[in-house]
Amino acid sequence: MTSSSTVISLRQPDAVDDPLTAVLRSGARRLLAQAIEAEAEAFLATMKGVQLPDGRERLVRHGHGPERLVQTGIGSVELQRVKLRDRGAGGATERIRFTSAILPRWARRTRSLDALLPILYLRGVSMGDFQEALGALLGKDAPNLSPSVVARLRDEWQADYTRWQRRDLSARRYVYIWADGVYLQARMEPQAECMLVLIGATPEGKKELLGFQVGVRESTQSWRELLVDLKARGLAVAPELATGDGALGFWKALEEVSPTTRHQRCTVHKTVNVLNKLPKSVQPGAKQDLREIWQAPDRATAEAAVATFAEKFGAKYEKAVTCLVRD
Repeated sequence: MTSSSTVISLRQPDAVDDPLTAVLRSGARRLLAQAIEAEAEAFLATMKGVQLPDGRERLVRHGHGPERLVQTGIGSVELQRVKLRDRGAGGATERIRFTSAILPRWARRTRSLDALLPILYLRGVSMGDFQEALGALLGKDAPNLSPSVVARLRDEWQADYTRWQRRDLSARRYVYIWADGVYLQARMEPQAECMLVLIGATPEGKKELLGFQVGVRESTQSWRELLVDLKARGLAVAPELATGDGALGFWKALEEVSPTTRHQRCTVHKTVNVLNKLPKSVQPGAKQDLREIWQAPDRATAEAAVATFAEKFGAKYEKAVTCLVRD
């Protein structure tokens, strides 16, 4: 049917005309609804043999919960939770409960979006700007991202961090640790502060984030505080080997707190340090020579490779060779 109206509809400034996203969102809604239904049916199938004394099924469908908006990476999607009723609950009988793994009872955002929010916050997005920043992705006004909601989330992140920082380490053992300082600017003082990070490797070869804290640059005192805190929380067995860059603060603190741990320079940092003292034209060849040192099967082969590097570059690029053999 054709319209006789001569009024032309204009797109609003904050509206985003994106048919592809609309199709994806519609398809996602259908697929999620089907998955939620299938999940409930599978749970009912496992409870098929559980019956009431009169022979009726004890667990039955009980309609759907109210429709709610769940924020996803392609915008808000309307979903309903399947409800199941236990007709035999009561008295001494324990109630059979069904909890959807796809759509938990109080979920308002996908886990991937929950992981994105603290990253944006640390990158400098203020609490009052989340709705505007994510409006095009999540829809107008980005529900559940008001300043008060983000403030509550921030408090939850802080509580999670505090619990993690106080966790017991008495049952943990790390044979290797890697130490580095990461300089951050967002949400910090005008002068960039340093995040001291320790990663540990278990005897099984699994890497784990061991500890981190904001320090004054990479000072000995800051590293000492982090190492002593880990020891006080039960990390009694000293690591066999520690790897780090050339910042002296960590090595001094490690010598005081864990004198039996051996020291090893990080080959990545060392390679960068040496290459910075060479012109770009010779860096590719020099990088290959440095790799021969790091990947040597034994000490004698490594020392021979160091001598070869010194012979190649020592006459013209003495600073690069000095940087290599200094530590």
